[in-house]
Amino acid sequence: MENVLSPNTQWVLLSTLILGMAAGMIGCLAYWKRQSLMSDALSHAALPGVVIAFALSGTKSLPVMIAGAAVSALIGAFMIQWIRTSSRIKEDTAMGMILSVFFGLGIMLLTIVNRLPGGNQSGLDSFIFGQAASMVRQDVYTMTILALLVMLVVFIGFKEWKLFLFDPDFAKGLGLSGRWMNSIYLGVLVLVIVIGIQAVGVILMAALLIIPAVSARYWTHSFKWMVVLSAIFGGGAGMTGTMISTLGKGWPTGPFIVVSSSVLFVVSLVFGAEKGLLVQALQLRTQKKRHQNQSQRWSGQTAAIKEAD
Repeated sequence: MENVLSPNTQWVLLSTLILGMAAGMIGCLAYWKRQSLMSDALSHAALPGVVIAFALSGTKSLPVMIAGAAVSALIGAFMIQWIRTSSRIKEDTAMGMILSVFFGLGIMLLTIVNRLPGGNQSGLDSFIFGQAASMVRQDVYTMTILALLVMLVVFIGFKEWKLFLFDPDFAKGLGLSGRWMNSIYLGVLVLVIVIGIQAVGVILMAALLIIPAVSARYWTHSFKWMVVLSAIFGGGAGMTGTMISTLGKGWPTGPFIVVSSSVLFVVSLVFGAEKGLLVQALQLRTQKKRHQNQSQRWSGQTAAIKEAD
């Protein structure tokens, strides 16, 4: 219990709370752009950059590895775009190809680095499944500031994001550049991925982006409230998963965050106010009962007319 309440642990919990909120908000943008798989591809594509940045710098500095991960993820994004535009391969297929190739390259480089002198003490393995407890105070500051920056970008440009996602032709008519909006979207998506991979891991980072947004969709049809709820779900899952992972020695953070998100998803799936299974079952039952009442009323009226004749 003492470890859970330690000052460093409290800062880590705050950072994963803000990270989850930022991921939930960006996840809504990816959901409505129908690019949920893009977050998975870019999170896996970031791994080679992390390993190369460590190998070049010789130190486990989070800003340096974030820069390396960002470069690697952006290269992956551009390669997906290049494959899609220069061939007949569809976007989801291109994403799957880049995901597999970059992740395989990252694991190969990670194996090589771990065999170097002192490499096995680098702690780079934590970037696969995430280990928030291994972060130091400076790492927490860096991650929190960048996550707040991502949230600020979404908040300031909320009206523009809404136009960009739901009515791009009208947005273009108003002078809103689709190319610039796509670039900003890709930039914040990459940023939230690279700042979260140490806490959640490259394999499971996509879940923190996708699951909160999908869960929020079961509660509202409003884009604004979906963003708010997704931020709440993502932040709650991030903080809960991190708190559970700190209770055991060496427990990876990512799986616990994903399990927490999955619990929220199941609750939303069953009890969601708009599309939940329970609500749909109750609506179906009400419709059946109304249909039965109407049928009985028509039968009674038909019988009365026959008697009158």
